[in-house]
Amino acid sequence: MREAVLACIALLSLPACNSRETATARLAATGAAGTAGAASTALDGPAVPAPSVPQVSKWVIDPENSSAGFVCKHVFTNVRGMFPQPSGTVTLDEATPGGSKVDATIDASLITTGVEERDTHLKSADFFNVAVYPTIAFVSTSVVKSSATVYLVTGNLAMHEVSKPVTLAVTVSAPFEHAGGIRRGIEATTSVNRKDFGLVWEYPGEGPGIVVGDNITITIDAELVLQAD
Repeated sequence: MREAVLACIALLSLPACNSRETATARLAATGAAGTAGAASTALDGPAVPAPSVPQVSKWVIDPENSSAGFVCKHVFTNVRGMFPQPSGTVTLDEATPGGSKVDATIDASLITTGVEERDTHLKSADFFNVAVYPTIAFVSTSVVKSSATVYLVTGNLAMHEVSKPVTLAVTVSAPFEHAGGIRRGIEATTSVNRKDFGLVWEYPGEGPGIVVGDNITITIDAELVLQAD
């Protein structure tokens, strides 16, 4: 009797097992075909040539697709923040990079770290004092092209009524067409000591640079829009 029951269970299980195996096989085949199709599309599709731009080109920063981010140590952790919607202009001289210029402005009152209490403190007189110094500005003084896509841009960073020279390592993308115009992306990085710009507040009772780190890493991501001559 026991053997008969086991035989019945085995017979009833066969369709389900076969169904699962068939589904798995179909899924694998579909996945392989889908991957092959995607690869074929990627490999077979025509390369889109970069649009041509003048030898000396003028660009404006698109605020909606740009930001200036920063990283600051809080004891042993990294706190990240951002200044959204920077504005400004960039002139690129491909033949004579030294003729290139950058002029950018940040609205300090837009600072955000994702924590309202901290943002309020950063806007206060202990730090940026945005009621008195509402903007942060950068104006280039020299531009050196170090490779096909990398520039070293030195200029004056004005913040909290202090102006200091800084150098940005700037990577520039190839131009591309988007939204009826020609654009290109840039990423610029540098680091500064906050105390050089008068941001000297320390947490009471703690050592210098412990609760709020002194060295600030800055990364600027900007989308540039080509302007007509």
